[in-house]
Amino acid sequence: MQLNQLINSQKKDFNVFYKKLLNKNLPKNVLSKAMIYGSMNGGKRIRPFLVSVFSKIYKVRKIQSLQLSAAIESIHSYSLIHDDLPSMDNDDYRRGKLSTHKKFDEATAILAGDALHDLAFEILSNSKTHFNSNIRINLINKLSICLGANGLAGGQSLDLMFENTKIEFSKIISMYEMKTGELFSFSCLAPCIIANKNKDLNFAIKYGKLFGLLFQITDDILDEKKDFKNLGKTPGKDKKQGKSTIISIRNISDIKKFCIYEVQKFENEHLKIFKKNPILSELLKFNIEKLD
Repeated sequence: MQLNQLINSQKKDFNVFYKKLLNKNLPKNVLSKAMIYGSMNGGKRIRPFLVSVFSKIYKVRKIQSLQLSAAIESIHSYSLIHDDLPSMDNDDYRRGKLSTHKKFDEATAILAGDALHDLAFEILSNSKTHFNSNIRINLINKLSICLGANGLAGGQSLDLMFENTKIEFSKIISMYEMKTGELFSFSCLAPCIIANKNKDLNFAIKYGKLFGLLFQITDDILDEKKDFKNLGKTPGKDKKQGKSTIISIRNISDIKKFCIYEVQKFENEHLKIFKKNPILSELLKFNIEKLD
C-alpha cells in the first residue's frame, strides 16, 4: 500500500475514534459545537499517522495509540483555532471552510481552543492511555514542555515578533522547530514512553523535530505557490503579512538542497533504525517531494 493510501486509511480509523470520544465527553452546547467544528473539519491527521507508525514499531496497543493521537489532535486543533484569530494570523478560512471564529464568534473560538487544550490532558491522564500513573504523568510533563514558552507557544510568539523584520536563517529554523517541530516530536516520543523504550527516546525526539521542520518549510512554500482550492486557506498571506519564512530569504532550489542534506545526515547517523523501518525514511522524503 502506498504512503498516501496508508495515511488516508489511518485517518479514517482515527476520525471514527475521535468523533466518538468528542461526542461522549462533551456536553450538548454551543462551546462543544465549536470544539467539534474546529477539530473535525478535514485535517490531514499527519500527527496521528506518526503516532501509529511509532506505535507499530514499539508494539503499542491500538487503543493507547488512538488515545495519544486524540490528545495530540486536540492540541493541534486548539492551536489552529487560535492561530486564525484576528489578533494572531487573522485568517477567515481553514481547510476550505470558515475559521472557527467566523463560523461562531471570536470569544467562542478562544474558549473552544482553550477547552480542546484542556481535553488533551484529560485524555492523557485517563487510564486507557496507560494503566501506570507514572507513565501518564511523564506524558503530561513532556507534552506541557512541548507546548510552553520553549515550544509551540514560544515559537508562535517568535513568529509574530519576526513579522516585517529581517531575520537570519538559523533563527527562522529555530522558530519552526518550536512552533511546529515540538508537537511532531511528541507524536513520535509518546509511543516510546508508553512502550518504555528509553534507549530510543532521543531518536524519536530528533526524528519528530526534523519531520516538523520539513513539514513547516513545505507549508510555507505551498502558501506562496498554491491557490485557495489547494490550500483550503487564504494563499499568499505570509508574504502580505511580512512573515519571516525560509522562502523570504532563500530560493526554493537552495531550500530543497538544505532539506535533502538534513535528511541524509540524520539517516546516516541512525542507519540501523532506518534500515529496519523504511517507512520512516519514506515519510521524511514525502515532505521533500512536495517541494517540486
